Amino acid sequence: MSSPSRYPSAMIALHWLIALLIVAAFALGTVMTDMKISPTKLQYYSYHKWLGVTVLALVAIRLLTRLFSKVPPYPASMGGWQLKAANLTHFLLYVLMFAVPLSGYFYTSAAGYPVVYLGLFELPTFIAPNPELKPILKELHETLTTVILVVVGLHVVAALKHHFIDKDGILQRMLPGQ
Repeated sequence: MSSPSRYPSAMIALHWLIALLIVAAFALGTVMTDMKISPTKLQYYSYHKWLGVTVLALVAIRLLTRLFSKVPPYPASMGGWQLKAANLTHFLLYVLMFAVPLSGYFYTSAAGYPVVYLGLFELPTFIAPNPELKPILKELHETLTTVILVVVGLHVVAALKHHFIDKDGILQRMLPGQ
């Protein structure tokens, strides 16, 4: 059985949906933290949490899909260091796509606030309110957010390099509607 030339449609859809949600969560997080306390700010915090929980759930689905799907191999033209860099980057992206929302979730719990998903149901609390842990988890969430932005940036630059310089079809494997 030959290898596919493209990722399965479900993985492509999840890839782009998760990317869009991460960008939205980052943008909202940047805007809300600079706002003065207001009902709008509190609503933005809720939206930010909803985005994070949604990303967490979709990444879990994506990881399961990845584990059980046949995916296209890297082009033979990729050298050993590029293969290692690509595998490391993808591994880091998965770790960070779990770690960023989880750190935010734990920070929210340590701050003593519930996460009420979509305003419909309260998610379980795994950390009791803890004023000593709150700033540590806040800093962790912010640091992990910065790290994921750097890794996503490297991922995008590499994809564009493969598309415009190497012309090896890497980007087309993940583009919708090809």
